[in-house]
Amino acid sequence: MVRVYPFEDVCLPERREWTGYRPRASDSRPSTGDGPPWPYRSRVLEHGRRAVQQWTPPTFACGVHARHLDVRHGPVRPSRYGHTTSPACSLNRTPGSVETLHRSRGGSLLLLSDWLAEQDVQLVVMEATADYWKPVFYLLEERFEVWLVDARDIKRVPGRKTDVSDARWIAQVAQHGLVSPSFVPPPLIRRLRDLTRQRTSLVRERSRALNRLEKVLEDAGIKTSLVLTKTLSMSSRAMFEALIAGERDPVVLADLAVGKARSKMTDLREALTGRFEDHHAFLTSQALAHIDAIDTQIAAFDQRIDAETAPLRRHRDLLVTIPGVSTRLAQVLIAETGADMTRFSTAAALASWSGVAPGNNQSAGRSYSGATTHGNVWLKGALGDAAAAEAHTKGTYLNAHYRRLIRRMGKKRALVAVMHKIVIATWHMLTNDTDYQDLGPSHWQQHPHQVKRRQQRLIAELNALGIDTSGLATA
Repeated sequence: MVRVYPFEDVCLPERREWTGYRPRASDSRPSTGDGPPWPYRSRVLEHGRRAVQQWTPPTFACGVHARHLDVRHGPVRPSRYGHTTSPACSLNRTPGSVETLHRSRGGSLLLLSDWLAEQDVQLVVMEATADYWKPVFYLLEERFEVWLVDARDIKRVPGRKTDVSDARWIAQVAQHGLVSPSFVPPPLIRRLRDLTRQRTSLVRERSRALNRLEKVLEDAGIKTSLVLTKTLSMSSRAMFEALIAGERDPVVLADLAVGKARSKMTDLREALTGRFEDHHAFLTSQALAHIDAIDTQIAAFDQRIDAETAPLRRHRDLLVTIPGVSTRLAQVLIAETGADMTRFSTAAALASWSGVAPGNNQSAGRSYSGATTHGNVWLKGALGDAAAAEAHTKGTYLNAHYRRLIRRMGKKRALVAVMHKIVIATWHMLTNDTDYQDLGPSHWQQHPHQVKRRQQRLIAELNALGIDTSGLATA
């Protein structure tokens, strides 16, 4: 349900401009025309009348909520899109009158767009609720300025939440510039995101299918995973197909090994000695068919993603120069960040948005745990894969950085630190159109500060051994 209500500009009597004044708890609750939205606890930059927000409110804004729309005349029309189907709306400019259109489907969305254009609506603000905001946003963005705001930034006080009050509240905070729009990528990047995220889901499903296959083999007493590197290699695949066909002789099955696996014939014969029955043969055949189907889908997605990233080939070529970042991971980084670094003012802003930067948690002069935020889960997953690969890549700066931090932070936090380094490098590389410049594994040992600390530590060890170090001097 979308409702638009009359709302007058919030001004103070002394000056005709809105200020960031926040009443004290002892003050009475301000009316609509006497102060800023109440209560609002997170977006006012300073207390008192001195905090003037330099933001020009829109003359007309529109509010969207699911199922149906009620519209009333007023200078600000709040916007919220809710949880079910798409909205429809109409407006009668006579003050106090209301018109409502039901059947919120695609045709009604077109009517909504035409109606907003007729009413000179300048800004449409809607709350991000799962994927339900997408059809409305994609239709309206072609003709209007549309803001998608985080539900966390406009959260109401518990016990006062209704669809109507939410619409009114979003209008108020949007008019005063107390919310900022979320990052919604352009259509090309949105298509690429859909493809890369679906491919990631398929890769994860393939891992789950392999785990199910492994459980079936364990139940049958087949222990090939203890001998072979992969659960489903060329050798193991030939053995499984022979088992499904009815072969049970471990000697014959082990002789199907190829390549380096033939050097493990004795272990393979022992691993293939089990009680593989027809029941296990059926389950194994279905698991292999499922894995083959997923592989076919992944190959199709790879081909389509390559075609979609053709205009962004330069960005992909830059990102793959980062150690640990493969072509697939580079495509995910492009899809999630949008490849346009002008969206992020600094590299630190990108790291914070990605969820790999430490948070701020201070109160009364004390600092508490500053855990990282949730960020973009798809981007963090790709960064985690890149950091894990970098942890096993020797002779690089990032690997040396990981080894340096792992001693005092642990593996998990050290990996997050490497993820942060990759994000920072990504911003600078895409901003300056330059390749990755590895500083080398000895960068920290050659740093002047580290050199001085090492000299001091060595001199202290010599003094502890009773050696005279008076003739030695630190740099």
